[in-house]
Amino acid sequence: MNASVPRRPTTKLAIVGAGAVGSTLAYAALTRGTARSVALMDVNKQKVEAEVLDLQHGMMFIPPAEITGGDDVEVCRDADVVVVTAGAKQQPGQTRIDLAEATIGLTRKILPGLLEVAPNAVYIMVTNPVDIVTYAAQKISGLPPERLFGSGTVLDSSRLRAAIALHCGVAVGNVHAYIAGEHGDSELPLWSSATIGGVPLLDWQGIDGKHPLDLEARSRIARDVVDSAYKIIAGKGATNYAVGLAATRIIEAVLKDEHRVLTVSSRLEDYYGISDVCLSVPSIVDQHGVASVLEVPLSPEELAGLRASADSMRAVQKRFGL
Repeated sequence: MNASVPRRPTTKLAIVGAGAVGSTLAYAALTRGTARSVALMDVNKQKVEAEVLDLQHGMMFIPPAEITGGDDVEVCRDADVVVVTAGAKQQPGQTRIDLAEATIGLTRKILPGLLEVAPNAVYIMVTNPVDIVTYAAQKISGLPPERLFGSGTVLDSSRLRAAIALHCGVAVGNVHAYIAGEHGDSELPLWSSATIGGVPLLDWQGIDGKHPLDLEARSRIARDVVDSAYKIIAGKGATNYAVGLAATRIIEAVLKDEHRVLTVSSRLEDYYGISDVCLSVPSIVDQHGVASVLEVPLSPEELAGLRASADSMRAVQKRFGL
């Protein structure tokens, strides 16, 4: 953990990419009062200036903040947190891994300039495929693992909790469950450590015997979580609302030094024997980034699934020479 990074009396968030995710993230951050200053950067000058102007027109309805933007990296200067959303757009039927090559190339192009203007920032990668892009960005930037990490399965874990809550008829705030591994097809729910109101999820028999969370229900929910992004992309072209909110939650954990447990994607070293790969596991996020990862109890099946997810990521890393 890098204790030398100074805390600032004011906070600045820089968002790279003014597409569906980046502009929604800017909107969510402003409405939640996440940062005192929000800067939006995109190579499409007309688009980013239009997004900034639109956001400025709503300033009287949100907590006090400044919103700026442009196509010059200078708008990101002195940011406390830099979030990278820029990347190739995922098409219907296209997997996240299919996007890797173009997005890694873009990351290699933009990171040096960002590091020059925001050398003390915590960097959060949101661009898909987030685990591979995060690993590549670590290699390119040379930043320590805690200061550059990915949004990982924070959104997937939210999807899982929402699905469990709906099935069981409880408030989502009473569900504690995580998705680990890749943000993608090899991700896995950590059923063995999940709880509902303190009741181990695997012991949940339902309310008055209704809606037990049996193997069939758990399998269906896990499939729905994996498939949900593809369903949204097929229907509207992109996911933006939930991921914007999820990313904002991560940013707040950094800017407010919350020590919050989130399933972000960071470079693992000897995590149950898994090393040199970026995957999502429950982690403590504070002002320095990923303060530590938690070795949550895993069943033998979950550990095998996490190792398989790691093997899948390593194969992609090797394909791209990482």
